Amino acid sequence: MKIKNNMVGWFEMPVANMERAMKFYEAVFEVKIERHQMGELDMGWFPTTQEGSGAMGSLVCMPEFYKPSQEGALVYFTAHSGDLNNELGRVEAAGGKVMMPKKLIAEGYGYMALFEDSEGNRVAMHSHG
Repeated sequence: MKIKNNMVGWFEMPVANMERAMKFYEAVFEVKIERHQMGELDMGWFPTTQEGSGAMGSLVCMPEFYKPSQEGALVYFTAHSGDLNNELGRVEAAGGKVMMPKKLIAEGYGYMALFEDSEGNRVAMHSHG
């Protein structure tokens, strides 16, 4: 079977406090998150584009089903500045914690870093520079 799209089509980041989480991600990545409340489900959609690759995703607050965690799947955010140190430098001021500074993955694959967001999730960041 030939794959036509990336394997991940959507991701959801559990949050305990939507306002705090939106403020955190907007500050770190300098983007606007669009809030959508669907009954008990409270979502904050990350901005999307039809160009490029990557999965779309959302912050999600629904305590009965979504719990922030340091364990489990690891979501990598792209540092659109081109150097993840720019975005990583805003993590602590926004209420998060740098867990692992910028580190070379391997030649040709770029760099990564790990941080804890305002909700207690372990999150990664990637850049080529």
